Amino acid sequence: MQSLSKTTITRLIFKTPRRLYASHHLSKSATAAFTRFMSQISCRHRQEFFRKTSALKHDSLHHSFSISVASSTERQPEQELPFGTFADPTRPGLFYHFLEPPTSISPDSPVYALSFLPAAPPNPESSTVIGWLPASTNNEVEQEAGLNDFKENPKFRQLLHDAVKDGLQLDVDDIQRNGALQIQQGWMHIHDDRNIPALGRIGDPDDILASVLVEDGKILADTYQPMPAYRICTSDGITQLTEGLSGHLQKFLWQHLDSERKRM
Repeated sequence: MQSLSKTTITRLIFKTPRRLYASHHLSKSATAAFTRFMSQISCRHRQEFFRKTSALKHDSLHHSFSISVASSTERQPEQELPFGTFADPTRPGLFYHFLEPPTSISPDSPVYALSFLPAAPPNPESSTVIGWLPASTNNEVEQEAGLNDFKENPKFRQLLHDAVKDGLQLDVDDIQRNGALQIQQGWMHIHDDRNIPALGRIGDPDDILASVLVEDGKILADTYQPMPAYRICTSDGITQLTEGLSGHLQKFLWQHLDSERKRM
């Protein structure tokens, strides 16, 4: 078997979002397939990946990754990722930042901080961190890794809702605007784009970010109500917003990152 590469590890937790209007049955099948795949990853492979990742700062053969940050006009369109950071090959705009112990997440084990920003977070608990995944060590026994290993960052959840609400207030998203025009009156759900429901159907609760009231085809952003059942990480992947809201979230994340750096 081939050794596990830096980019392969990203496939251990998240997969490409399923097609539009997929059934709930397919969701269960995808989860089962995901679990079976995870069980095939040997401890030896995870150890090899950890060894390579830990040696990045000492390795003269540094592999560079180019990324595009189209949502932030103040940033260079392409840049090299820092040591210990790599991009998810199946999910554009998702990055993994390797953090050595000790951290508040684990006193003796390394973790990966997931983020929509290529820049490393100023601290492990940064609001720009979506959540954390454990990184294998040479002393760990073989075990399955899966969705349950993902630990959500509550600070990011709050920032996410703030960004979406502000984006609706500023009317930055064509899809949400058109949805309000079709509804005209009543409550409208803001669905996660990773699992779009069929036309006229309500999505799964864990894929509904929030609900807003619509009057005369206009979104009343002040009525924004977060959905408690919403999950940032599911078998369909990490949070995925529609284009306008996604770009607005990026701006929020850069602003918070700069603010946190100044406070250090």
